[in-house]
Amino acid sequence: MNIVLSGIKPTGIPTLGNYLGALKNFVKLQNEMTDYEFFMFVADMHAITVPQDPKELRQNIKNLAAIYLASGLNKERLTLFLQSEVHEHVALGNVMQSITYMGELERMTQYKDKMAKQETGVTSALFTYPALMAADILLYDAKYVPVGEDQTQHLELTRDLAVRFNNRFGETFVVPEALVTKVGARIMDLQEPTKKMSKSDDPANKGCIYLLDPIPVIKKKIKSAVTDSDTKVYYDKENKPGISNLMTIYSVITGLSFKEIEAKYAGHGYGDFKGDLAEIVAREIGALQERFNQIIKSKELDEILDQGREKASYLARRKLSKVYHKMGIGRN
Repeated sequence: MNIVLSGIKPTGIPTLGNYLGALKNFVKLQNEMTDYEFFMFVADMHAITVPQDPKELRQNIKNLAAIYLASGLNKERLTLFLQSEVHEHVALGNVMQSITYMGELERMTQYKDKMAKQETGVTSALFTYPALMAADILLYDAKYVPVGEDQTQHLELTRDLAVRFNNRFGETFVVPEALVTKVGARIMDLQEPTKKMSKSDDPANKGCIYLLDPIPVIKKKIKSAVTDSDTKVYYDKENKPGISNLMTIYSVITGLSFKEIEAKYAGHGYGDFKGDLAEIVAREIGALQERFNQIIKSKELDEILDQGREKASYLARRKLSKVYHKMGIGRN
């Protein structure tokens, strides 16, 4: 079985950046890679590396599962499940910790960023989560893992751990490969286009579009996005990060190249461009929200998650049993 696998943490509502950089790309890959099974999971065990409100987390988990389906993935070739419902993830994560070196974990960007900011309460789970992430992937012998350019470090560690285990205990794991999105992998903040779009500290969240934002709010955020004093629409990431970010959003949704967008808006200012982009984004997200509202209220969501749990658990049990046997763990 050829598998493409990915997971997303349910820490808040996914953003336009998550949708264009990951979810929409999953749909594209699924349509192109017809010989592959797609395993997608809600990474709720990763979410608890930082404090979570239980009620909010439970709702975010359900929302994210529904958003996966609303994004357009073909459920006939999709195994969708919750990480916490397949207990082998944590068990293999413990095994991966046993072959992961402290120095490898200390080099991980997320941990280094937290320590550099001298944040209090950095948990041991945040330090060791790359080992669990490796387990997430290796449990299913995933051949490909879609990643953004800023996530390749984690996959490299996973590859290293797979090779290390195979060398010590015999051929056991498939060494996964990255599928890196070239366009749209990094959607930037609308107010600070030099940083990635993510949950904002600004109470108004003007720089971040959430997939469940009201449509009028989405339009307003696009129209008020930071650009620059030059009113010409052309791509220049270094000197014009604001308009370049908006062009990336335009390109990923419409399929037009940067050159085609530049030609379309030759002689037009930012007002025309942002007005059109606001409508394009509103149509795209509006359609997703309509599907989301149908799915979140239906019994189908639980049925799909139940089926996904059973299929994922079957494969995970087989793999973990093989790992334990090779390591000498257990009675058999």
